[in-house]
Amino acid sequence: MKVLVINAGSSSLKYQLLDTGTQDVLAKGLCERIGIDGRFTYKAPGRETVDAVSIPMPTHAEAIQAVLDALVDPANGVISSMKEIDAVGHRVVHGGETFASSVKIDDKVMAAIEECVPLAPLHNPANITGIKACIAVMGPEVPQVAVFDTAFHQTMPPVAYTYAIPYEYYENDKVRRYGFHGTSHKYVTQRAADMLGKPIESLKLISCHLGNGSSVAAVKYGKSVDTSMGFTPLAGLPMGTRAGDLDAGILEFLMKKYGLDIDAMLNILNKKSGVLGVSGVSSDFRDLSKAGEEGNARAALALDIFSYSVKKYIGSLAAVMGGVDAIIFTAGVGENDADQRMAIASGLEFMGVKMDPDANNVRGKEAVISAIDSKVQVLLIPTNEELMIALDTAALV
Repeated sequence: MKVLVINAGSSSLKYQLLDTGTQDVLAKGLCERIGIDGRFTYKAPGRETVDAVSIPMPTHAEAIQAVLDALVDPANGVISSMKEIDAVGHRVVHGGETFASSVKIDDKVMAAIEECVPLAPLHNPANITGIKACIAVMGPEVPQVAVFDTAFHQTMPPVAYTYAIPYEYYENDKVRRYGFHGTSHKYVTQRAADMLGKPIESLKLISCHLGNGSSVAAVKYGKSVDTSMGFTPLAGLPMGTRAGDLDAGILEFLMKKYGLDIDAMLNILNKKSGVLGVSGVSSDFRDLSKAGEEGNARAALALDIFSYSVKKYIGSLAAVMGGVDAIIFTAGVGENDADQRMAIASGLEFMGVKMDPDANNVRGKEAVISAIDSKVQVLLIPTNEELMIALDTAALV
């Protein structure tokens, strides 16, 4: 089955066309600056790359049309007609408590996604726009599927998702832990079971999705039972520019002292904090590593704070599950930063983790990076959210 995967932002649209039978990526690219001046990128194996050309894209509908035109282009296309696209899978950030799995999109589903807009005001409207654009351009006969970042974590028990605030805020406003990166955590834990040659229903796994946005998840017997992100993606680990967990009293202190309103405060916590805020250098871990090697103490501290925080979450989630069989590293930092992986794993020997420095000296490919005699396996598994979306879509359609 050929599935078009769409990840729509407010002014951008990432796409991939995948063959779910072979799991091959037939084509992929990006539409950006939608509504401004329109920039289009297209890449397909064995075809000429179209790199950031200007195409008028006043709305997402024109962006979708540009994608379809490229896919069927006589010279560089990978399909003969649009009819070869069997379905479209959409990344949707927030499904609230309504969606515990991926679903085929109909009017009722669209209404429910709309109801979740207050929970993800920056993301869900863009996702909705992408869905509507696909339906408008491709027609209602092409099945559309929504795959939610939050759905995988809907198996968390109340003890894990309930905040210790007046209960009516949960009852009336659905304030609770939701968790994110669910599609990534689901994919890498399934791959971990394959690599270990054991049914996922028998495994206790900790998945570390580490990048500019980061989260850690406890996956017990194939189900998410806890995760570091919360009501929003701001909670948990310190990230590229997000603060992660902190004392809420700090907000009151800073807002009163510096006359900040809530929008200014949230801008600081979301865009000026994390490793960028501590280092004053960059949100990019490669820049921080270079600066740290050159003697920048704050850059080195930012990296240490990050690895310390991941280590702390691994320990707490192992306690929640009553042990752990394997720890997984994935996403940009997790897949490519051997020093961070080693820093995080160091000190976990008490729980059976023993790293192999030579095996850990790898980037971006599946590998067992723990020692042969490690009681807890440590795995590097590149995430593939697009493939997970495509497989979910194919299974439903």
